[in-house]
Amino acid sequence: MTRAPTGLPFDDIRNLLAGLPQADEGARTAAQARTRDLAAPEGSLGRLAEIAEWMAAWQASPKPAVMRPLVAIFAATHGLAAADPGADAQATHRLVELYAAGGAAVNQVALQAEAGLKVFDLALDLPTPDIRADAALSEAACAATMAFGMEAIAGGADLLCVGAAGAGNRTVAAALACALLGGAPGAWTDGSAWAGEAVSAALALHEGHLGDPLEALRRVGGREFAAIAGAILAARYQRIPVLLDGFVSCAAAAVLWKMDPSALDHCRAAHASGDPAHARLLAAMGLDPLLETGIRLEEGAGAALAIGLVKSALAVHGGMATQAQL
Repeated sequence: MTRAPTGLPFDDIRNLLAGLPQADEGARTAAQARTRDLAAPEGSLGRLAEIAEWMAAWQASPKPAVMRPLVAIFAATHGLAAADPGADAQATHRLVELYAAGGAAVNQVALQAEAGLKVFDLALDLPTPDIRADAALSEAACAATMAFGMEAIAGGADLLCVGAAGAGNRTVAAALACALLGGAPGAWTDGSAWAGEAVSAALALHEGHLGDPLEALRRVGGREFAAIAGAILAARYQRIPVLLDGFVSCAAAAVLWKMDPSALDHCRAAHASGDPAHARLLAAMGLDPLLETGIRLEEGAGAALAIGLVKSALAVHGGMATQAQL
């Protein structure tokens, strides 16, 4: 049921969440039937069968395929980074240049996976305010950035990987995760005392305004978080399965999950990064990572690695002999 309009920028986002397309259960059932027919002992294919059945349900085809995978990296800057002794305020600009030159880890993995790679510059020269002193975004700016993220798949894709680049975004992700899920601020940080204090200060400033996940996103998030949430939402409407990368992209996804736990049914956690907060967040959302990589780059390399696993799952499921053919 859609809400009565209030004229506020978040209305459209809430209405989209209220009308989410569902998986094609007919295609899932057909894929499950094929799994049972394959020339393999019951249950022996493990996650390969699970992945194939999930892909079938969201591509609405009993024989899904991955022909146009896309890695989308959303890059933004944060005012918080200027005060972070462990952050380099110019690092994001250099990373974007590195992606453009093809020299990052994610470039190599995407190339091997035969995936497209797009980098979205989210006003890099205009950092969002320090979330300890002000909201990161206005409601209008946050909604507009989500809409921008929705355009990430405008060129077409059949599997989307989302990653992020931004100095200081690990601490911002901690603040957003803590706002959404609670707990001690230090439990969501990278362990540094400065990060724990920064998260505590940000949450104290915005206390009383974080009960609404979209408000939490705009107050203690940032542009890349909003854009990733928008891209995930758009993918749902176009039935494009999504692979989530690290802690940052999963914190963005958690905004949608907090609004409606079924909002991430078309998503899988691509990998476990080895970050305890990432593991805690995945557990809270009930996401079992496909791979154990230990990669903490946040740029999408871990998600891009999982493209190969998805392709292999579909190849096995679609090409393996059936019991009747033995």
